[in-house]
Amino acid sequence: MTPLSKPEIEERHLIIDGRRVPRFFYGTAWKEDVTERLAGLALGLGFRAIDTANQRKHYFEAAVGAAVQKVLGNGMVKRDTIFVQTKFTYRRGQDDRLPYDPRVPIADQVRKSFASSLDHLGLDSVDFYVLHGPSLRDGLADQDWEAWRAMEEVHANGGTRFLGVSNVSLEQVKLLCAQAKVPPRFVQNRCYASRGWDQGVRRFCKANNIAYQGFLLLTANRGALQHPGLLAIAKRHGVPATSVVFRFALDVGMIALTGTSSPEHMKADLAVLKFRLDDDQVKTIEGLDYADPKKVWIAVKKS
Repeated sequence: MTPLSKPEIEERHLIIDGRRVPRFFYGTAWKEDVTERLAGLALGLGFRAIDTANQRKHYFEAAVGAAVQKVLGNGMVKRDTIFVQTKFTYRRGQDDRLPYDPRVPIADQVRKSFASSLDHLGLDSVDFYVLHGPSLRDGLADQDWEAWRAMEEVHANGGTRFLGVSNVSLEQVKLLCAQAKVPPRFVQNRCYASRGWDQGVRRFCKANNIAYQGFLLLTANRGALQHPGLLAIAKRHGVPATSVVFRFALDVGMIALTGTSSPEHMKADLAVLKFRLDDDQVKTIEGLDYADPKKVWIAVKKS
């Protein structure tokens, strides 16, 4: 495997192989009939990266495309300043509104799904194309490799700038990096405070120059948002605990995803780009015991 160049981190962007990738994505899952309006609103307020999937069960990709085409058409943004990310999803993650024939080989499913995504989005290419989770909880199955090889073909043909994988374990991302012709340039995972903010996968990504995207940073961490240690840091900065979580994610090098439907929350989320946590605060947030909030927070206060 050819060594990957290290992503350069700016405040608002990662620079990956010369491409400026926004560090804050707007996620469009579970928006249904308001997808177009909310995606357009997010772009209008300043988000420049959109996450979607060709999985009608949870995403309305064609409505995302309508929003993207509207802002491109009215000159609000140019194509090279907007980052579009979509995914190939296996049959088990779909409902009956499939973007491919499930009876054909996996490689053909990938090709059909990708062509359908381009049609939905009204684009000639996307920026990130994602394997929406391996087919097994442990290891990689033959169909995962068949899907990845088809995605490598999409990449070779100029359909996507980067490939990525989501919902992946440390073992799985290691296997993929070791054996892929085109290794993933990012990993997108649920990020649980109670599990160390996915530290094992993040460390591997950092060591191997892979960008890490954290999603469900708020909804997966409702209890953590009430931790007295986190609330104390939020009070010091005069911001809500949600802003501290997003700021923490950025400060440890993540790309953060938000999926809020509230214009005010969109503005508040983008406002995290205007303040920074100091190193001690970052270490405190990483070290808090989210299962027993009083335990570690008392120790931190005394030290």
